[in-house]
Amino acid sequence: MKIIVAGTTKEVKDGITISELIQSEDVEMPEYVSVSVNEEFAQRADFETAKLKEGDVVEFLYFMGGGR
Repeated sequence: MKIIVAGTTKEVKDGITISELIQSEDVEMPEYVSVSVNEEFAQRADFETAKLKEGDVVEFLYFMGGGR
């Protein structure tokens, strides 16, 4: 099936979970990444069970502190 990951169309196995996608995309610092699916944040507790569907749009986000 095809999904969009960070703006790029990717072919992935049917029923891939968010956790599996994080591993297959070799995401740096997976313990700190937030994931949005179709512009809605996924709960970290659901990463293992939430299955992606054809056409889903996935973004990996890191929130960083800084400044004064």
